[in-house]
Amino acid sequence: MRAGQRTTANLAGAVVPDGYSRSPRLVKGALVALGEPFLGPIPNIIVFQYNPESFTRSLTPWTPPAEEEGGESDVDPTAQPFDPAESFDLTLELDATDALESGDPVAVLTGVADRIAALEVLLYPGDQSALGAALSGLFGGGDEAVPRASVPVLLFIWGPGRIVPVRITSFSVEEQAFSPTLYPLRATVTLGLLVLTPEAFEKPGKTLTASEELAVTAYKFTMSQRELLARANLANSAESILGMLPI
Repeated sequence: MRAGQRTTANLAGAVVPDGYSRSPRLVKGALVALGEPFLGPIPNIIVFQYNPESFTRSLTPWTPPAEEEGGESDVDPTAQPFDPAESFDLTLELDATDALESGDPVAVLTGVADRIAALEVLLYPGDQSALGAALSGLFGGGDEAVPRASVPVLLFIWGPGRIVPVRITSFSVEEQAFSPTLYPLRATVTLGLLVLTPEAFEKPGKTLTASEELAVTAYKFTMSQRELLARANLANSAESILGMLPI
């Protein structure tokens, strides 16, 4: 990119030059939490500092219930009543070196602790803090049960071809190279993500929130792209497939 050329960033973290550039556009992955209470209508957007070089993606097909001993199964062997469970395992690298060299005040004070915290709050209830729940139980609730809160709707964005709602199922952090005040200057965060299908949001008699509607739309859009890619592959190999079929 030429010196002095301005850039902008889109929701997925893509760096888009304002002028002409021969450099390829860099699209970064991101996690977007919708409906964060402390940000109001602004989503909590966590753009990956570095895209993982690889991650693991798993699909788990539906398994029919176990048959009784000696009985005959009446389950269709091709049955798949809903979409297979899909999950991701990825590792994010956080490093404050560049920010420290540029004199970023947040990095100077806290290293990468702010980035770790932004990821950690995705695991906590979005509509009631732990402190608020405790105070309600102590002073206002008596024997009444505290309503169970929920985490915010979370989107995993990996380029325009993969935008899906997810739930964090595992989270671990390895902190490294601490500052004099013991804030980490580098960290490795390992995440497990479970993709949420529309059935997770669409319940009988339930009215979807704006965040849930966006999550369902994103899932369906990503699935439609997957179907188009599968059809493109079939079109490219149709002749060889037909030649192998015993018909």
